[in-house]
Amino acid sequence: MPSQGYDVINESKKVYVEMKNKHNTMNLSSSKNTYMRMQDTLIKDPNATCMLVEVIASNSQNIQWTVSIDKNKVSHEKIRRVSIDKFYEIVTDDKLAFKKLCTALPRIIEDVVSNVKLSEKSNTVVNELKEIDNNLLKSIYLLSFRKYAGFHDFDI
Repeated sequence: MPSQGYDVINESKKVYVEMKNKHNTMNLSSSKNTYMRMQDTLIKDPNATCMLVEVIASNSQNIQWTVSIDKNKVSHEKIRRVSIDKFYEIVTDDKLAFKKLCTALPRIIEDVVSNVKLSEKSNTVVNELKEIDNNLLKSIYLLSFRKYAGFHDFDI
């Protein structure tokens, strides 16, 4: 992790990124603290852009992030809330870059896990995913990314 507390920093482009696994992984306190750190970054460098990137977001998005601080709604154009598909688009200039990565992943994962047997014990995560679709990789994508760019017609 970079010394400034961000997960990803591109100093030449002045982009500072906090990555989260899922859209609901931050409580109000950590959300407020993260936002205030981003505000501090913008005070020190008004040309910077700060992003909260969510790997599993509610929607495909690159929006102004609004938080409540002391019961006041606060937002800034250079503090963004971004889904992982839009983040990959920003980084690569390819609207479907994240989908392309995910399209390659099943082959890679299959190659890695083909020699690994699932335990005889009950695995609730696997059972829940199988309720969506028997193809575990497909159910992971359907559960996580169905609202992202290029995934509405995703076929594994």
